[in-house]
Amino acid sequence: MINATSVPVITSQGCSIPQIGFGTSQLGDCAELVCHALKLGYRHIDTAWKYGSEKGVGEGIRASGVPRSEIFLVTKVSHEYLSKDAFAKSVDESLKNLQVDYVDMLHVHWPTIDNIPMAETMTALALAKQQGLTRHIGVANFNIALLEQAMSLCPEPIVSLQAEYHPYLDQSKLLAFCQSKGLTFTAYCPLARGRLFDDPVLTEIARNKDKSIAQIVLRWLTQQGNIIPIPRSSNLERIAQNLDIFNFTLTPTEMAQIHALAKPDGRIANPAGRAPLWD
Repeated sequence: MINATSVPVITSQGCSIPQIGFGTSQLGDCAELVCHALKLGYRHIDTAWKYGSEKGVGEGIRASGVPRSEIFLVTKVSHEYLSKDAFAKSVDESLKNLQVDYVDMLHVHWPTIDNIPMAETMTALALAKQQGLTRHIGVANFNIALLEQAMSLCPEPIVSLQAEYHPYLDQSKLLAFCQSKGLTFTAYCPLARGRLFDDPVLTEIARNKDKSIAQIVLRWLTQQGNIIPIPRSSNLERIAQNLDIFNFTLTPTEMAQIHALAKPDGRIANPAGRAPLWD
C-alpha cells in the first residue's frame, strides 16, 4: 500500500524534502492530477510560474483535503524576473496563483539573461525567505561556477539545486559538488521525457525485478542518496507506479549498468540564450 509515510525524507540544512515529487511542467490545468497525486500519498509538489500550472496546483491542493502543513510545495521565479522589484512581484503572483501564504522551496528557475547582477537576484531570493514567503531557497539549472557564485553572494543558505538528470545524462561532476556542499539535488526530466522506455538494458532490469522501466529509473535515482526525482505524468496508473519505488533495491551491478547508459548528447533541456555552459 502506497502512503505518505512510505516515502523517505532527505534532510539538508534544516530542510526536509520527501524523496519523490509530482512534477507539473507542461500539465497546465492540473488540479485533478495534483489532487489524485496527493490522495495517493505524494507530499512534494513541484511547479513554476513559467509552467502555467500554479493555479491548478493550488486548486488540487485544496480539493485533496491534505493539510497544507503536510505538503512540500515548490515554485520558481522565471529568468525574466530576476531584478529586485520584478522578483518580488513574481513571488507575490505565484503565491496568489497557488492561494497559499508561503511555499516550502523557492528556486531561481534559470540564470539571468539580462546581465542583472547575481548579487541583486540572490538578495531578492534571500528577502523572500526573510519575509516568510518561502521557508527555503534554491536555484535551478546553474552550473558549478554559478552555484559557487550564488552561494557566496546569498545572505541566506541555498539548500537545493534542481537540474536535469536521467540515465542518458552524466551529471557526476554536478552531483559530486552538491554532495560536497550538502545540497539536495532535485532531478527534473528523470524519465528523459519517455526516450528511455524502449532501452534494452532498462527493459531487462525491469523484467527481472517485475517493475516498470519508470520504477527502475526512479529507484536508480533515489538510491544514489541526495537525489529527489520529480516525474510528471497525466496517466493515473503511472502516477501511482512512480510513487511505488521504495520496496525494492537495485544491485550494484544494475546501478552500474544504468550509469553506463549516459550519452554525450543526452541532454534534453538546453534553451539557447538561457542555458549556461554545462559541467
